Amino acid sequence: MKRMLIPILCLTGLVHAELLTLPLNDRPEWLSREGIVMAGSWEPLLFRVRRDGGDGYTPTPEQEAAYQRERSPEMIARLRELGVNFVMAHCYKGAGLTAERRSMDDAVRFARLCHEAGLHVGVYVYSGAFLWEPLFQEVPQARDWVLLDREGNPPTYPGAPYRYRWNRNHPGAQAYYRRVIRFAVHDIEADLVHFDNYSIGAGHDPVSVRRFRQYLSDTFTAERLEEMGITDLEAVDPPAADRPYDLLDRAWLDFCCQSLAESYHDVSQYARELRRNVLVECNPGGPGSRIRPHTDHGRLLQGGEAFWDEGSPSGYRNGRLHTRIRTYKVGRRMDNVVFTYTTTPLEMAESMAFNLDCLGCLCWFEYGKIAARPGSTDLMSPALEPFVKFFHARRDLLRDAEVVADVAVLRSFASQVFGDPSYANLTGRIEQALIDSRVCFHIIYNHHLNNLARYRVLVLAGCVAMSDPQIAQVERYVRSGGKLCIVGPVAAHNEWMFPREAPSFDDLPPSRVIRVAENGDVVAAIRRLCDADLTLTVRAAPGLCSELTRQAGRHVLHLVNYRQDDPAEDVAVSIQLPVADQAERVALTSPKRSEEILLPFETNGRRVTFTVPKVDVYEIAVVKTKASSKELTGSPGLR
Repeated sequence: MKRMLIPILCLTGLVHAELLTLPLNDRPEWLSREGIVMAGSWEPLLFRVRRDGGDGYTPTPEQEAAYQRERSPEMIARLRELGVNFVMAHCYKGAGLTAERRSMDDAVRFARLCHEAGLHVGVYVYSGAFLWEPLFQEVPQARDWVLLDREGNPPTYPGAPYRYRWNRNHPGAQAYYRRVIRFAVHDIEADLVHFDNYSIGAGHDPVSVRRFRQYLSDTFTAERLEEMGITDLEAVDPPAADRPYDLLDRAWLDFCCQSLAESYHDVSQYARELRRNVLVECNPGGPGSRIRPHTDHGRLLQGGEAFWDEGSPSGYRNGRLHTRIRTYKVGRRMDNVVFTYTTTPLEMAESMAFNLDCLGCLCWFEYGKIAARPGSTDLMSPALEPFVKFFHARRDLLRDAEVVADVAVLRSFASQVFGDPSYANLTGRIEQALIDSRVCFHIIYNHHLNNLARYRVLVLAGCVAMSDPQIAQVERYVRSGGKLCIVGPVAAHNEWMFPREAPSFDDLPPSRVIRVAENGDVVAAIRRLCDADLTLTVRAAPGLCSELTRQAGRHVLHLVNYRQDDPAEDVAVSIQLPVADQAERVALTSPKRSEEILLPFETNGRRVTFTVPKVDVYEIAVVKTKASSKELTGSPGLR
């Protein structure tokens, strides 16, 4: 595989970093062909003993027997009957290679059984915390790997004082954990390696402090450091709180985000050296409605192919949408598969509509009992069966599908992290408005500004702080034909939140720029910019969401109804086809029907319109196209 170098915009300027995310065509063939339907049980037995209230790490005979049933051919057969084709299992939790030797050997045997049965295997390689009692006995130097807070105390994992956070950038720890990664890739022969709890990038331990001082030296001039009151870098300590009150605070937040990303990219690159197409995945949680240090998904996810969002369930509650659409949109734009718990038909519909090559994790099989998710006593719902079968049977509708996006919404790191929270809230409100209005859009991060030509409109909402290179990229996009929607103040500050002397974007062609008040109608403004000619219009009651994808010879419209007790009826759809295409057939399919329904449709130029009679949970409208006569005769056409 040829490696690609791309420029990444970060706060320290334009730097070159290796893009480690595998291009879609370089990934294992099975991923696109089959997709992922996951079952999980990734906690080793010794950890469960302590997690469940034991004083030590020795299992009871009953726990041992149940554990063996869990790792049996019979369990694998049960999972296959449910439609599972991917198992997330354990490898190493953090107690020490000797302490976990038996469970690691168990992982080798279990993975072999899974592979023989046709299941793919991911393994839990490490957490952001380790089990310090057995580890310190086995590896005394691991005491130096612990993150420390400002008072010099080790922060523990929530609710688990026997688990200390460790510094992912400590050279000694990195060397130790490479042994674990090698075991996972070579001995277990894992298809994917999972790195958990990617949320804390640095602390106040000696290694973090030393690296932060070096970061300051590399990032700022001596004059700027002096303005910050720094004359001796060796006397600088990290700020006491994660608040962007001054430049040192902002530098610390950027450093923590960068440290977390660097550590993930380091383990990913090492795994690639062992096997070039092993899949790499981390768990930073979902991106939510804003960037929250120490996690910057825009930087972090360039290191792998997948990430976890273990957030709250989707639905329509108290008159409001609760979705994972933002998570899936970030994942698709970053070419990342998203792992979520999909325990309801709605969540499976949402994942099929918005996710990349993954239905989700449909069950948890710890101790041989199949439950809906970790820690739950709820059984897996039989209502999931038709959705699982549909995912397998109609992979043709999901694989190799490009998401159509007229609009890009920028999540500006400096604006969201250094600025007043109102700026990040504004960006989040605009994202939600586009979701509610069923506009085709992407969520993008700073480094995506070098590839704006694919969008008709760029939305800068709450982007109060932008660097000179970022402003130049936006200006080139507009002068090359793109259109710009500005919501609220824009680029009034630079990337370190220092005020600019002159406003930005004032000299751009007025016909290509529209400014909207913070409480204005952004969707209407976008439509005006596009002459009311957006690719997709879906008219329906609130609670219905959509995603439009494009494949060779067809467009696929996914409709997901979040109002479970209130079907959406007579949903009016209008799709603008590319200049070379003409609609030939419109068919409706669903996991709850065995046959397709042909829909009547009308065409007006390149636009095809039709009505979907009813959406209970999930409907897919497939618009089959053929080359137009203009395309065949070589006649010119408009975009």
